[in-house]
Amino acid sequence: MHHFVYKNDDLYCEDVSVAYIADQIGTPFYLYSHSTIKRHFKVFDNSFNELDHLTCFSVKSNSNLAILRLFALEGGGADIVSGGELFRALRAGIPHDKIVFSGVGKTTRDMEIALRSDIFMFNVESDQELQILDRIAKDISRKAMIAIRINPDVEPETHPYVVTGLSENKFGIQIKDSLNTYALAKDLKNVDVKGISCHIGSQLTEIDPFVKTLIKLKELLNELIKMGINIEFLNLGGGLGITYNDEKPPHPIEYAKALKETIGENKFTLILEPGRVIIGNAGILITRVLYTKSTTHKRFIIVDAGMNDLIRPTLYNSFHAVQPVKMTHSEMFETDLVGPICETGDFLAKDRKMPPFKPGDLIAIMSAGAYGFSMASNYNSRLRPAEVMVKGKLFSIIRARETNDDLISGEVIPEFLQR
Repeated sequence: MHHFVYKNDDLYCEDVSVAYIADQIGTPFYLYSHSTIKRHFKVFDNSFNELDHLTCFSVKSNSNLAILRLFALEGGGADIVSGGELFRALRAGIPHDKIVFSGVGKTTRDMEIALRSDIFMFNVESDQELQILDRIAKDISRKAMIAIRINPDVEPETHPYVVTGLSENKFGIQIKDSLNTYALAKDLKNVDVKGISCHIGSQLTEIDPFVKTLIKLKELLNELIKMGINIEFLNLGGGLGITYNDEKPPHPIEYAKALKETIGENKFTLILEPGRVIIGNAGILITRVLYTKSTTHKRFIIVDAGMNDLIRPTLYNSFHAVQPVKMTHSEMFETDLVGPICETGDFLAKDRKMPPFKPGDLIAIMSAGAYGFSMASNYNSRLRPAEVMVKGKLFSIIRARETNDDLISGEVIPEFLQR
C-alpha cells in the first residue's frame, strides 16, 4: 500500500496535490511519501519480531539524508557499501553500532574510517580484504568484528544484472572455499569472526531461493561449530521484491515465517538489509511533457526527465507504470515515453498504452523510490532533479535542484589553457 492516490481525478501524495508541488518547484522531481516509507519499514521490521534481528536499510537504494534520518528515528540501521554512504548514515543520525559495511571493493581509507567510527560489522568478501582489514585494525589499535560473505551458488530467478549469489558473480567467497577463509580469519589477531553473510540478488519475488540459501548456510554453520568458531550473526542481505507491474512478491510476514521455520532451534541474531521493498513504491518521478511527435511506425511523448534521472528502464529494461497527474479518462494509444538525452536508449517506457498526452501535461513514473535518484547522473550536462518529501499536508524539498554552478563544482581550467 502507498499514499499516491487520485482525488477528483488529481494525483495526490498523501494530502498534497502533485500538480501543486510541480507548480511551486518545477520539474522533474522525485517525490516521496513519509507515511509510506514509515509504514513499509514498520511492516518489514515487525515481521521479524519473533526473531532476534537488526534491520539495516540498504543505503545504495536511496541515500537521501532525510530518508536515512526517518529510518534512524524508527530504530533502523544501515547497510553501506562505501565511505560516502558511511558519512551519510552517520550524518543522518544512524547509530554507529547499527552500521554494517558490505561491498566487494572496500578501500583501505574506507576501512580505516569505518574502524575509527566503531561500526558494528564488516562483511568481508575475499582473503586479501580480510588480511588488509586485520593490518589496518592493528595499525590503529582496533578490532574489527566480521562476517564472511558466502556465495552459495543459488539461482535467484531475477534480472542477471542484479544476481549476486552465483559462482560466476564477483561477490563473496564460494561456499566450498569458505572454510579456508574462516580458518584464516580465526588465526588473525585483529578481527573477531562472528557472522556468516550472504546476499543472492535483488527484486526476488519467490521465497524458495532464500530458503535454499539458508539451508546451505546452516550446513556451513555446522562445519564452523566443529572448527570452534562461534557464529552469533547471520546476515541474509536484502533482495525481497516489489510490485512494479504484475509481480506478486511475498509479504514480509511470509518471508519471516519461512526463515524462522528454516532456522529452527539455531540461536543467532538475524541481520536483514532491505532497500527496494521499503522505499521502491514510496517514491515516484514527476516529469512534464515537452513535445509530442509521430513517425510512420511510432508515437512519441518527449518529457523533461530522461535516462540520466531514472536509468532503470534503459539499464535493465525495467517496467515502471506511467500515470497521468491529471486523470483524463480518454482513449489510450500505444506510445514510447522518451527523454531529451541524445541516446536511442533514452526511454522511460516503450510500446505502452497511454493517454494522448500533450505539451505541458504532468506524468508520474511510479515505483521510482529505489535506485532512482541514487543512480542519477549529469550525463549531457543535465542538472539532477530535486527531491521532495510529503508528510500529511506539508511538503519539503529534501534535495534542492542542482544549479549550473553545481554542475562544474570542482572543475578547474588550468593556467596553461588561460590566455
